Amino acid sequence: MPDTAYVTYEESWHAGTRTGGRELSADEARARDAQGLPYAVVYRAPGREVPLGVRMVAWRAGTVDAWAYDEFGRRSAEAELRMRDDEGRLLVRRLLVRRFPDARTAESDPDCPRTAVELSADGTARISHQPGGMRGDSLEAEVAVAEADLWAVRPGFDDWAGLPVADALPEWVGALPGAEAAGWRREPSRLRGPADFDRVFRAGTEIPGLHVLDPMPCGSVRVPSGVLAVACPDTGEGLSRITVDVPPGTYPLEAAWVHVAEKHWGSYEDVAAVRLRIGDDPVAAWEMALGPGDDTLRLREGEAFGFGTDAATGAFGDAEAWPELCDLLGRARRQGSWEHDRLSDSLVGMNLDGGSLGADLALFCTGGDGVYPVWVGRSASGEVVRVAVQTAYELDLEA
Repeated sequence: MPDTAYVTYEESWHAGTRTGGRELSADEARARDAQGLPYAVVYRAPGREVPLGVRMVAWRAGTVDAWAYDEFGRRSAEAELRMRDDEGRLLVRRLLVRRFPDARTAESDPDCPRTAVELSADGTARISHQPGGMRGDSLEAEVAVAEADLWAVRPGFDDWAGLPVADALPEWVGALPGAEAAGWRREPSRLRGPADFDRVFRAGTEIPGLHVLDPMPCGSVRVPSGVLAVACPDTGEGLSRITVDVPPGTYPLEAAWVHVAEKHWGSYEDVAAVRLRIGDDPVAAWEMALGPGDDTLRLREGEAFGFGTDAATGAFGDAEAWPELCDLLGRARRQGSWEHDRLSDSLVGMNLDGGSLGADLALFCTGGDGVYPVWVGRSASGEVVRVAVQTAYELDLEA
């Protein structure tokens, strides 16, 4: 840390936007520390606009979170410390270091190389090296951790040493055997989707329990901003939405229409998935779309990110026009409203003509409440050519 570095105090801190709450004096921060109330310690250097690092302390919650920032304001390192039963010490719960290849790479870039360490109170650590970022395979291992590396003594207000988190991982991580040594394994990217999601739209395909029929057209969606949102328009705050960058344009919506044969319910026809066709090129790879703050390192086996719904509904729409489209949808749903004729039924739900907004909303039914992953199909050149959501059934697309 530079000799000229100094600290300021804030009532709170948002790590992504680098914004704090009310500025505190040192005495106010000290009082909050004694009371267990949250406060942030911001490390700054003269002439530098962004902080060197930040420590967010909340003793009542038993948490200490810390971030180091590079000169471009990107979080180059993060640490999570947690109090357990013993209030005199902190478990070093998680460490993350990003290695930005250049000044243009954003911290949320799925191609940014990084290493994460997740530690448990039982003395083990899971290490994930992602040299290709979230899109690439990871090299992983579970190792034993010495007690001294697992726990930190809870410091007093004036006893914190240096920056809250270093840009380098601890020596015990760097001293581990190379990735080719015994105990390391290669794990496929958790972003990676089904080998061929388009199968469920390809007439004649047999998927266990399903026979795929011709895909059904369900209208189109205008996306003038070039940012497509996928979310539930009827769900309140607290559940995420997904955005995908696409070329501005109008895109057809299709439903995967399938014949289902079930032992107890008999045979019937239904919708298994929906997709927007962004381009005509074949899909070379499918990947899971991410929302703000989504990190595949936090996913366990069988888990996925997606948009949340408590109304068994999803929708495709323009991200910039989303609030206006949702307002228009609410008015159009009222019987007798002069905007009611903007709504039309489709096989999968409803379509809303956004009129002068220059954007539309295409609603589709899901199989129930919950979180639904959004799958992005990319061409061999990396362009987005499909955006799809599985709406029902367990599809074994590898069979």
